[in-house]
Amino acid sequence: MNTDMIQGKWKELSGSVKAQWGKLTDDEITQAEGDREKLEGLIQQKYGKTKEEAKTEVDKFFDKL
Repeated sequence: MNTDMIQGKWKELSGSVKAQWGKLTDDEITQAEGDREKLEGLIQQKYGKTKEEAKTEVDKFFDKL
């Protein structure tokens, strides 16, 4: 799924994002606005992941969609 599609469907996807990464607050998910880098950064902060681990998780998540 490309960046434009992610941003266009962010409101629909936000529930799935919340289910995948439950430590993220609704406000944080809303602030990410479909921006992969913002989402990866939030995952890094909340879950103590490396940048590469967060990127891999986000890639796998969007590949499933």
